[in-house]
Amino acid sequence: MLTVIIVALAAAAAIVVPLYFIARRAKAGKSVKKPLYAHIASFFGVFGLFGLGVLAQGVMAADEAGEVASAVAGTDWTRAIGYLGAALAVGLSGIASGIAVSSSASAAIGALAENDSTFGKSIVFVGLAEGMAIYGLLVAIIILLF
Repeated sequence: MLTVIIVALAAAAAIVVPLYFIARRAKAGKSVKKPLYAHIASFFGVFGLFGLGVLAQGVMAADEAGEVASAVAGTDWTRAIGYLGAALAVGLSGIASGIAVSSSASAAIGALAENDSTFGKSIVFVGLAEGMAIYGLLVAIIILLF
């Protein structure tokens, strides 16, 4: 249990400490685009490694308990990969939908400010962008049900 806490604290430090340096760089007036992208990539890398460590710990516990046949058969791994796929479907579609809504809604507001008759056309495009998140949620529900 102590090792899990130490690893979690190390992962939290690996996520939070670079943000301090990025903030200092922004305060100095330097570009923060590349360091921020590198930090986001390292965050997902640390998150993935931590998730694999948790999955491996469960498999090792099953091995110690003598349930090697069920771990090899794939029931635990299949369920874990299904949960991971559902989480990715919801998360990535939500992020993509947020990006799409931010750009389409700002364009719709700009068009609406110039011409009031463009409201119906612009709201359709904003709704299409929001639909991506709903599709991701539906895919996640289908993954979890089957």
